[in-house]
Amino acid sequence: MSDSTLTRMDLAEAVFREVGLSRHESAQLVESVLGHISDALVRGEQVKISSFGTFSVRDKNERIGRNPKTGEEVPITPRRVLSFRPSHLMKDRVAAGNRRKG
Repeated sequence: MSDSTLTRMDLAEAVFREVGLSRHESAQLVESVLGHISDALVRGEQVKISSFGTFSVRDKNERIGRNPKTGEEVPITPRRVLSFRPSHLMKDRVAAGNRRKG
């Protein structure tokens, strides 16, 4: 597993190199795309990116959990959680990358 992380700046730099926009325009484009994705998720919409995966928001009900130290029952409040389900193509690409490294 790699220790490197892909950042917004890395994405903007890739857009700059591959599309030919200025660095400023590339950064704005990345921010705009991420903003649209975030806004859709806040509204509870699914975000499907072909050949990549699907982001969705799930509502979780209240439930009883346990404090692992004391064993005491503690209520876990209802909440919304973000989930990502990779596409089959993405799963295959990741698996192929794992096979090459191993």
